[in-house]
Amino acid sequence: MKLPKGCTLVVASHNKGKVREIFDLLAPYGITVKGAGELGLPEPEETGTTFAENAILKARAAALATKTYALADDSGLAVAALDGSPGIYSARWAGETRDFTLAMAKVARLLTELNKTDRSAKFVCSLALSDPDGKVEVFEGEVHGHLEFPPRGSNGFGYDPIFVANGMHETFGEIDPALKHSISHRANAFKKFAAAVLA
Repeated sequence: MKLPKGCTLVVASHNKGKVREIFDLLAPYGITVKGAGELGLPEPEETGTTFAENAILKARAAALATKTYALADDSGLAVAALDGSPGIYSARWAGETRDFTLAMAKVARLLTELNKTDRSAKFVCSLALSDPDGKVEVFEGEVHGHLEFPPRGSNGFGYDPIFVANGMHETFGEIDPALKHSISHRANAFKKFAAAVLA
């Protein structure tokens, strides 16, 4: 599947931080990006059991509703000592209000309650691209690192203030957004996406 130059791409997300990151990643390619929220699209129920399944659900729903190409991202934090949680439930851990301060506190509390010293974690991203007919391709990326508490930094979003990528000392909440865009799980998935459909 190749994206036509100058086409409009719907980002099937109501998460403004996620839409902004994808917009920034697509900026050099001359593609018009619209968020599902600004188009008034409903959020489909995420009934998948993996990041890829949920990304496919969201991309296909947006593409069929708008009759255009749609890109969905399902991503989250997988903490080794919590058996990969919060995983696909990363956003839901933040509750209806998407309060990630509470979600990060829950991660810290569980690690303490379970007496876990392993702080290794990874961010996982599945990007699903659907054409207007609902045909989908999936691209996946990861970034490995560890967690640090208390949260640090106000850049980024979600769990960024507690995640430090391998080889770094600052959290994703502290580093320059341009640097994060070059090394994140989303960036790694995006590189595969760009090589396959934008080249």
